[in-house]
Amino acid sequence: MKAKLLYIALIGIALVQFSCTNQIEETYVVNTPEYLSYSDLRSSFSVLPPEDINQAGKIYFKDNFIFINEYQKGIHVVDNSDPSNPQKVSFIEIPGNIDMAIKGDKLYADSYIDLLTIDISDMDNITEVDRDEEAFPYIIPEVVSGVVESVDVEKGVIVGYTQKEVSHKVDDNQYYYEVMPTWRGDFLAMDMASASVNGSGTGVGGSMARFTLYDNYLYAIDNASLRLFNVSDASDPVFEKQIYISWQIETLFPYEDMLFIGAQSGMFIYSLQNPANPHFISEFTHATACDPVVVEGDYAYVTLRGGNLCGAIESQLNVIDISNMEAPKLLKEYSMSEPYGLGIDDGVLFICDGNDGLKIFNAEDPLVITDKQLAHYKDINAFDVIPLGDVLLMIGTDGLYQYDYSDLENITLLSHIQVYNQ
Repeated sequence: MKAKLLYIALIGIALVQFSCTNQIEETYVVNTPEYLSYSDLRSSFSVLPPEDINQAGKIYFKDNFIFINEYQKGIHVVDNSDPSNPQKVSFIEIPGNIDMAIKGDKLYADSYIDLLTIDISDMDNITEVDRDEEAFPYIIPEVVSGVVESVDVEKGVIVGYTQKEVSHKVDDNQYYYEVMPTWRGDFLAMDMASASVNGSGTGVGGSMARFTLYDNYLYAIDNASLRLFNVSDASDPVFEKQIYISWQIETLFPYEDMLFIGAQSGMFIYSLQNPANPHFISEFTHATACDPVVVEGDYAYVTLRGGNLCGAIESQLNVIDISNMEAPKLLKEYSMSEPYGLGIDDGVLFICDGNDGLKIFNAEDPLVITDKQLAHYKDINAFDVIPLGDVLLMIGTDGLYQYDYSDLENITLLSHIQVYNQ
């Protein structure tokens, strides 16, 4: 069957056998893909007036502007010259967008399987300057229930499904395929992009990363591998190589000349001394759990979230001693409710604990972190943070919050951009 396939190796397919006898009748849900053609995808970029935020995703900060992902739709641009009064200025329409990173005046964003390079040197005239087609794997989106009908990749990218319930006589040697999601949680696919400030001209993002920049390279991960794009010419990224890491890798965090990769099975440390060829240093293994990581000094801070597909482990914060990069070791565990993203700034640790809100700790002594809680904002559902020295950006299900933490004894709310959930 021409061009019809299920991408088993890339997204995890579960084989489900429905019969133990010669023939039975099974009733199940069939999800029929809905497509956006490649021609429509590649002519869809546009810049629109500011819009309400309906499903906030990744956030990114660069040169007094905040970029807020609208899940699979595009990017809201916010002028944050005055953090107490941020102003939405435009919306960049990018179908299939989840990730972003910025080098200089070029913004890199995914659009389903493509990588876009966007010129933001003039915020009144944002333009697409380059598109790398098929830079990323073809993704079969997760389904709530049932099985996915055969996929025809020639029709375009899958943007959704129509469902119907069918009954079918099944022989004992007949199988059906069910798509398993690449990630799942209360925050559907809001795995934040990240890029630490590691040199002039790059921005800063949250902890739940799939894109990051270091030197002249853009790094991006899929479920199992690291993809390297040379951005020496910022207007023309060039794909160079793909490095297999491990199954179910989830986040990226660069620190100094190291790259920390969070996976459901643990944390991988790679050297970036040669940015064109990341070199494996070591691995720290933990119980299966969803796992973002941030680093400061001799310590890595990892939140492990159990439940759902993230694993059965109790949700917790792990502090890992990385003073010897070749032999990282667990220093301390702290119980948490349902932690997602986190940030660290000069010994101040910010943890987004899901429905239990935003928690702020003095982490100068990693052995007594929870004994030194500085603040706890319980009435928000917190997802990820970007600490910026004096101002904290925090994204949650109901919007973007900004806090002034220049005085740790008097942390104050500066502003809130509302999310209007549909």
